[in-house]
Amino acid sequence: MTYDSTLLRLLDERGYIHQLTDAKGLDALASKQIVPGYIGFDPTAPSLHVGSLVQIMLLRRLQQAGHKPIAVMGGGTGIIGDPSGKDESRKLMTPEVIAANIASIRTVFARLLDFDDSETGAVMIDNAEWLSQLGYIELLREVGPHFTVNRMLTFDSVKLRLDREQPLTFLEFNYMILQAYDFRELSQRHGCRLQMGGSDQWGNIVNGIELGRRMDGAELFGVTTPLLTTADGAKMGKTANGAVWLNEDQLPAYDFWQYWRNCDDRDVGRFLRLFTDLPLDEIARLEALEGAEINDAKVVLANEVTRLCRGDDAARGAEQTARATFAGGGLGEDLPVLTVPPGGIRIVAACTEIGFTASNGEAKRKVAEGAVRIDDIVITDPSYLIDITAGQSAKISLGKKKHGVLQAG
Repeated sequence: MTYDSTLLRLLDERGYIHQLTDAKGLDALASKQIVPGYIGFDPTAPSLHVGSLVQIMLLRRLQQAGHKPIAVMGGGTGIIGDPSGKDESRKLMTPEVIAANIASIRTVFARLLDFDDSETGAVMIDNAEWLSQLGYIELLREVGPHFTVNRMLTFDSVKLRLDREQPLTFLEFNYMILQAYDFRELSQRHGCRLQMGGSDQWGNIVNGIELGRRMDGAELFGVTTPLLTTADGAKMGKTANGAVWLNEDQLPAYDFWQYWRNCDDRDVGRFLRLFTDLPLDEIARLEALEGAEINDAKVVLANEVTRLCRGDDAARGAEQTARATFAGGGLGEDLPVLTVPPGGIRIVAACTEIGFTASNGEAKRKVAEGAVRIDDIVITDPSYLIDITAGQSAKISLGKKKHGVLQAG
């Protein structure tokens, strides 16, 4: 389909569109007026991870196209937790923990969105603002009649648990009602006409659109993005060592940069379109590179994403560290550092403590495979003792991509 609005053309060209509830209606609306649109985020940790970055970038594209982004923090729904894609119930968080998480998460949004007083200025809203004020009987009487249990049982988030005979609490079962109510409230309070999200949120988005229509006669719209996986089928934002966090406090800039630098060749073009502001013609040139030259495109990707999420200094520092480590054989400033205590540390323990391996058992296997090096010398003895002379340091490496610094305590 050919779109008239700058918004849908931009989203289409860069690969964000998976489903639209009413493409013609949204295209016409976005062509004639500013459209406030929102995405909800669960503050279940002090940072979101890379899997959420496509949604944050979607809000960025909304603002770039001349519309108003609304980032909704789930201070209310976060108390429950979204059951979508989950095999088991989440641990309940206190309001204090949720508030601290929201404050931490905001730092990344502040880099990617313009929060100002203009008509298109971004806003961040906590849905506890209205959900915490709801009376139970009020919710049942006003909102409950617009939902049928029959339909709610058809949602994937519910069916997944039931099919696997895993518990789905009544608390979680209510999540879809509260999310739909969010859209209705945002429509009334902020004139919000659009909800966006990942493909797993399609049912929740449709629920909100229908609730707004039934209760208020509002014309609302929805957009979902494709399920984001890497070329090898892995879930975006997950690695063998855990989540790739967006916040600096949860993941050093060098490790964040390396995640993008080490992406699959097949993902370079798609990631450049989704996660950078580079012009499409430049992206086409970069993704057409072959052989060793594709690594140049990966460095551009790593620099651009790190710059957007962490700032210019972080991007420059990470690239300089990578060049010093790989090209010069030296030790870059941003590498993870492990202080070796007096008397030394066994190589297996060093691998685990610096974060290369999840356990000493895994580290022992890596050492036995010849994958661990100290100052580029392969060590195959799991009992090898690393003892660093005062004032000196050494490089520890696992494979070709993980490097760190060992320094005397």
